Amino acid sequence: MSFLRNLGLGLLFGIGLVVSGMSDPAKVLNFLDLFGTWDPSLAFVIGGAVVVAFFGYRVVFARTGPIAGDRFHIPAKEAIDGRLVAGAALFGIGWGLGGFCPGPALTALGLGAPGTFAFIPAMFLGMWAARLLAESGARTRPAG
Repeated sequence: MSFLRNLGLGLLFGIGLVVSGMSDPAKVLNFLDLFGTWDPSLAFVIGGAVVVAFFGYRVVFARTGPIAGDRFHIPAKEAIDGRLVAGAALFGIGWGLGGFCPGPALTALGLGAPGTFAFIPAMFLGMWAARLLAESGARTRPAG
């Protein structure tokens, strides 16, 4: 049952990305181009997501536990450090240059969008490099 539930949620997410235009890199790049061919339509997508998340978190956390799990998995780390800022900056630069972030890129790959054939391998290479850097940093950092 878990597989079918996850498949359904993934399909719903993918359909949302396609319907909203997030899987179209030209639309995303036009949204980011404030002084050129700016397309404000994705602001409504972002605003809708913020409203849904605002109320959704309140409904979910009012429950004693999750519907499909043993506990809520909330990140424990709250500090903003250099790694977080650098990662966010790299993510933003990649998004601005390519017009994709991981979710919409995977959706666009399923649609046969040509830019994804370069973006997806580069994304996985970046994930692999980030893991290597994190592991090498953990080995060189003193314990404690």
